[in-house]
Amino acid sequence: MASRHVVTTQPWGSAPAPQRSDWQTGLLDCCSDCGVCICGSFCFICLGCQVAGDMDECCLCGTTVAMRTLYRTRYNIPGSIMGDFFSVLCCPWCSLCQLKRDINRRKEQGTFW
Repeated sequence: MASRHVVTTQPWGSAPAPQRSDWQTGLLDCCSDCGVCICGSFCFICLGCQVAGDMDECCLCGTTVAMRTLYRTRYNIPGSIMGDFFSVLCCPWCSLCQLKRDINRRKEQGTFW
């Protein structure tokens, strides 16, 4: 009699499975880093270029849904492309500032790559 093995998780090879994480700050937590908030408010494009530079992407991509989705999938942050779209559509400043705050915190923790 043959035994049946059910695969419940996919193997990741030699690399460990990515750990699930959350955003370091909320979408509306502007006061948690006033410098980022001020930069986003007065020089939105500059902050977008900083985010894109941090992620080794083209400067024009920093403020896009694609950048937010790339970052979220890289760090296994729950969400969806639709959620990313509405975050960027409804409040692009808050969305971009949240992304930059998260990058800064992960750099401080040594977990940004």
